[in-house]
Amino acid sequence: MALKALVFLLASFLLVTSSKVSSNEEENFMEATSLTRSPAPVKAPFPKVLPPVKLQECPLLCKGRCKLHFRPKHCIRACEKCCRRCKCVPPGTFGNKMMCGKCYTNMKTHGRLKCP
Repeated sequence: MALKALVFLLASFLLVTSSKVSSNEEENFMEATSLTRSPAPVKAPFPKVLPPVKLQECPLLCKGRCKLHFRPKHCIRACEKCCRRCKCVPPGTFGNKMMCGKCYTNMKTHGRLKCP
């Protein structure tokens, strides 16, 4: 029983002594954190909308857009439908949908976004 009490006292002593921070260290920490704060984030301007593409260009643009998709044929089919309707395909293989406007970003099928 005395051994348990001794271990408890030793553990609590170590806990109390290790958690003390001198006021000088605390002031240095506060100065360091106040100096390294980053400024408020700046919102990026709304991206420009791309010019319309010709319907003949849709298959080639969609093939490039869907080349990394795990179901490329499915992606190309959906992309071509969106391209014909909205006359736009975003650049890159993912994202950048806002560059095609609301037609491309808001088109849905079965409650899910249609355009890749």
